[in-house]
Amino acid sequence: MAAELEVSAEHQLVLVTGPSGAGRSTAINALEDLGFEVIDNLPLSLVPRLTDGPPIGRPIGLGIDVRNRDFNATSLIELIDQLTRDPRVSLEVIYLDCSVSELIRRYSQTRRRHPLAPMETPAEGIDREIDLLAPIRVRADHLIDTSEMSPHELKAEIGLRFDRNDSARMAVSVQSFSYKRGLPRGLDMVFDCRFLANPYWQVELRDKNGRDPEVSAYIQTDPVFADFFQKLQDLLFLLLPAQSNEGKAHLAIGFGCTGGQHRSVAVAEKLGNVLAEAGWPVSKRHRELERKAAVTPDQASR
Repeated sequence: MAAELEVSAEHQLVLVTGPSGAGRSTAINALEDLGFEVIDNLPLSLVPRLTDGPPIGRPIGLGIDVRNRDFNATSLIELIDQLTRDPRVSLEVIYLDCSVSELIRRYSQTRRRHPLAPMETPAEGIDREIDLLAPIRVRADHLIDTSEMSPHELKAEIGLRFDRNDSARMAVSVQSFSYKRGLPRGLDMVFDCRFLANPYWQVELRDKNGRDPEVSAYIQTDPVFADFFQKLQDLLFLLLPAQSNEGKAHLAIGFGCTGGQHRSVAVAEKLGNVLAEAGWPVSKRHRELERKAAVTPDQASR
């Protein structure tokens, strides 16, 4: 469910924190794209000054972690409590969580030093930081686990929770995925495409994907494709206006197949184009194609 800040409050603040490497910069940038006034790494002692002056007319996103100049967990907890008690302020805290193994992997990729262990291994700094932030984690209004999220998925999650542009038409996200890797987070509707003809078994199509015209054309030769896609359109053209009228700001539709390379991609592409032509704001995501660079040939899905 999307977050709802107190509209009567003079100052609307969203504080983003969590362990280093969990995605704070991505989340802050996503808030900025949504119209927030974003301030990153503001010293804790200066945060109360944001509420001393007149309202600026839009919500403020604050990025805070152990790299802030005067950071300590006790001060941050006191700041959260202070802002929560202030009737002029509506505060929400986002805690970006992440598994230790994934944080270690991210640090090994970037080869950056951990701010709490500049002369030691990142693992030691990660353990210290997680312990330090534990009291803040339990006070979070939004706990988002980014362990399996790409930056695109985190940005979409922030948009789903904090996009408050009520005048905009409901945005639709059309996504493809592999059932081998599980369902993406946040899907509202899921359609299984594994019944369609599989281009993987055609040698000339195996190394292509569902965005290639040859692959899409092959899938559409399946005898059931035309009826399936027509009924899919009819269903969505019925449901999308109803969902929008209920005040929903974002609808995520997922299409899955065995490997997320061919059938689900082709159907998602075709549907995304149809919805865009009908005037819906559409974004298309292909999870497995985005991750393909990290997949070795013998792991490639069918």
